[in-house]
Amino acid sequence: MPSARDIRRRIKSVKNIQQITKAMKMVAAARLRRAQERAAAARPYVEKMHKILDAVAANPSNLNHPLLLQRESRKILYVAVTADKGLAGAYTSNALREAVARMSSSGYDALIATGRKGRDYFRRRNYSLTNSYIGISERPKWEDAVRIAREIITGYTGGEFDQVYLVYTRFFSPMNHKATTKKLLPLEVEGVTFGSESDVGSGSVQDSGSEYIVEPSPTEVIDVLLPRYVESAVYEALLQSAASELGARMTAMGAATTNAEDIISQLTLNYNKVRQSAITREISEIVGGVEALQ
Repeated sequence: MPSARDIRRRIKSVKNIQQITKAMKMVAAARLRRAQERAAAARPYVEKMHKILDAVAANPSNLNHPLLLQRESRKILYVAVTADKGLAGAYTSNALREAVARMSSSGYDALIATGRKGRDYFRRRNYSLTNSYIGISERPKWEDAVRIAREIITGYTGGEFDQVYLVYTRFFSPMNHKATTKKLLPLEVEGVTFGSESDVGSGSVQDSGSEYIVEPSPTEVIDVLLPRYVESAVYEALLQSAASELGARMTAMGAATTNAEDIISQLTLNYNKVRQSAITREISEIVGGVEALQ
């Protein structure tokens, strides 16, 4: 059985760890509120952007736009959004599990990872990593999304890949977030069949449902809107993942703090038992010594 001194040292060590986990929980909770607000603010913008694109892209003049073409080949790019830091529960492992499952089922030709954890994971397992973006997971900026989106658009229009999928974690609440996959390119519009490389100039529109007056022309508007949509979709994914990461970290650190309290209680009980046993032994030795002198 450990001595009283060893138990005291362990209690002190656990208390120090508890202070750290409690501080990390408070920091994550403070950052989560702002991240949650940013994610909530970005969602209507992306949804409205997609709605406008649906209407404009359905115009016959846009059916063969480079970012809308349905290509016969299937070279796929995956963009996996993960964390830079650990201590966030199963947040990163769930995102990586989703990405690996998707790539295993459909195959992949290019892979971009955001976050140090995702980059290191794919490197250790010899995945062909095209690029990585580090240091942006907790506080993503619009400029970060633009850099990623431009790389995606350049590769897509250059024929390096024909489909783009975003793997990120969608935020619902601090304790409820889910890894999900979103098809980014080519854009899919309900009721519209876009052209392919083999039938440029063809295409059909069943019902565009357009409610917008487009100036100066649908083609010029789509040239501006599509890259901006890719940027906003990437930005929303980064914000959703950031809120999910902070929520997961707050929950994990809260659980760690509670567990530390339970451990301290158990160690204190053991310490009292050891101390009581030592006192009882000392009293027995004193009584035995007195009886021996008599």
